[in-house]
Parts: sequence; C-alpha cells; structure tokens
Amino acid sequence: MLAFMDEHIYPNEQRYHDETARDRWQATPIIEELKPKARSAGLWNLFLPDDKQGARLTNLEYAPLCEIMGRSAMAPEVFNCSAPDTGNMEVLARYGSPEQKERWLKPLLAGEIRSCFAMTEPSVASSDATNISASIVRDGSDYVINGRKWWSSGGGDRRCKIAIFMGKTDPSAPVHKQQSMILVPMDLAGVKIVRMLTVFGYDHAPHGHAEITFENVRVPATNLLLGEGRGFEIAQGRLGPGRIHHCMRCIGVAERALEAMCKRVQSRVAFGKALAEQGTIRADIAKSRMEIDQARLLTLKAAYMMDTAGNKGARTEIAMIKVVAPNVALHVLDRAIQSHGGAGVSQDTFLAGAWANVRTLRLADGPDEVHTESIAKWELGKWDKSKAHSSSH
Repeated sequence: MLAFMDEHIYPNEQRYHDETARDRWQATPIIEELKPKARSAGLWNLFLPDDKQGARLTNLEYAPLCEIMGRSAMAPEVFNCSAPDTGNMEVLARYGSPEQKERWLKPLLAGEIRSCFAMTEPSVASSDATNISASIVRDGSDYVINGRKWWSSGGGDRRCKIAIFMGKTDPSAPVHKQQSMILVPMDLAGVKIVRMLTVFGYDHAPHGHAEITFENVRVPATNLLLGEGRGFEIAQGRLGPGRIHHCMRCIGVAERALEAMCKRVQSRVAFGKALAEQGTIRADIAKSRMEIDQARLLTLKAAYMMDTAGNKGARTEIAMIKVVAPNVALHVLDRAIQSHGGAGVSQDTFLAGAWANVRTLRLADGPDEVHTESIAKWELGKWDKSKAHSSSH
C-alpha cells in the first residue's frame, strides 16, 4: 500500500484536481486508470473482512491500510474502498438477496458503478433515525416511495446507479420497527436531484452530496432489503464499520497535516529564527504527535473489539473513537493551517479542504452529542450494576 501510494497516488494528485476542475461531475480518467493497477496489486475491496470478494482482512488488519488511504482524497476510490459504497456493499453482502447481490453488489465490487445512501432528511432532526418521515407504501407488487433526502453523498456522481433509501413502511408500529430500507435505481421516474450541497464552499465533485426528491417512485417489492420494519436494524449494522473507517482515515489526514507542518516550519524564518525554533510551534507539534498516537491506539482498540466481541460488543469503543478521531484531526489540521499562514487557508495546500471535509464527520454517522450521550449512559450503567453487587464501594 505504501509503495502504491508513492508510485501512483501522490504523483497524480495534481492531475486528479486538474481533471476534476475541467468537468466537475465526470469520473476522472486518472482514477479509472489506477483502479486496474490497484486490483492487480491485490489492493482491492480491502474493507470486506468475511466475504469471498474481499481481502479477508480483520478490522484490526484493515485499520493501518485505511489510515494510509486517508492521506489522499483520491486514494480510497482507487482501491474501491470509498464511502458510501463500502457501507452500501456491506449492507448488500450482509442483508441482500441473491438477486440483489447479482444486480447491484457485483458491479459495485467491480468498481463499475457508484451508489448513495438516502437516509438524512432536511425537515427532521435525522440524528434520531426514528424521526425519518419518508414513506415506503406497498401497492400490489410494488412499493411507492415519497420523500426528500439530503446529504446523499455520492449522489452527484454520474456513475451513481443505486440508492439505499430509508423510509417508514408502518408509522403505527413500535418506534424502531417503523422503518425499512429499499433499493431505488437512480434512473426511475420520480427521482430528481434538486441540487448539490457544498461543505464550507467545497462541492466535493465528482462525488458530491445530493439533495434528492423521490416523488411517487414505483419500486418492485423485491427491492426491499431484509423485510419490512428492519430498516433501523440495518442502519445500526451499517454504521458501525462505516464509523470506524472514517476514524481510520482521519488518522491518515492528521499524520499528513503534521508532516506538512514540520516541513513548513523548518523552511520558514520569522523574527530572526526558523519557525521550528519558536516555542509555541514546538508545543503544537508535540501536542499533535501525542494526540494522533492516542487516537490511533483507540481506533485500533475499537477495531480489535469489533473483531473479538462483534460490532455490538464494540459499540462503546466505536462511539468513543467517532468523537475523538475527527476532533483530533481538526486540532492538528488547525495547527498546521496556522503554521502555513495564508497558504494554509488557500487552495495551494490540502489543509483547508481537509479541514472542511473532516469537520463534517462531527455530524455524519451521528453527531458528537449522540455518541457522547451513549458513552455516558453505558458508563453509568456499569456503575449501577457494580453498586447492586456491593454497596460498600
């Protein structure tokens, strides 16, 4: 992976940006050129641990590879390891029918198409998935889909052929049994991309984040995933691995930012001495190293727990690292930006774009506050159980 990055990724980053600038929403030729090279090198679908199409890596084994990929915005797609396709492929591998796997999982695993995940809605607080208000109504051999979704990452890519759509099939059912997920081909009548959303001004083309309306979209009933009322269950199963993958990539971003900072401060002089000799700069470098290594260790612990105790057993560790990793990456990026001066907020370095991207991760896959509340609840629950056994401690 390191050798591939040195030979093929870093030297082509400028070409990737240039090609994207020429046609914002067209697949970049350099990505398509590098995919076969990655596949022939055995660096393909590395995120799938238990599936025959994956690399059979554990989460702990995948973590350092995902960190390396996180160092470059273009890298994950080259290895067919980019969100949201990874999460969607895991959903199809775990919950899809044989027909669904043949129709959608196969071309996704081959890197021939892209996908999006239509869950978040502009009209409700989607951090609570039970608020989702879009409807999935049975009508004969079809379901009729209605709703407005946004932050459907990947929806702007012209190769995006399928959306996993979350909506309510039975609003009268128990609160966690109301939702279902269904596969919605993007070319169906009634599916309309309203606009592409920006992140602090960045459009993240050709990937992008789409706001999409679904108006009386008729979908075959066979496109339903797992069964009616299983949507919340699927969402929980999908988000565990997705959350830790984001955290792994955050460590890579932070490492690259620290490297950029160290190189910058050794080459610049202010007030008669190199920036690297300034006490505040040295303190920032030291804090960054300590924070990155702590975050990496917590990421690896979460990955190990997922491998040994399962995603549910690792939920506390996943929640902790989902809060810690983006915040650490943001701290390191901010220090690196500061050390670069005006260049740090410009397009001349990757820092400003990386900061904008990582800042979204404090909201994506559950905001910090939701994870923090869960961590506190589990910690208090442990104390209550121990108190019941011995009131003397």
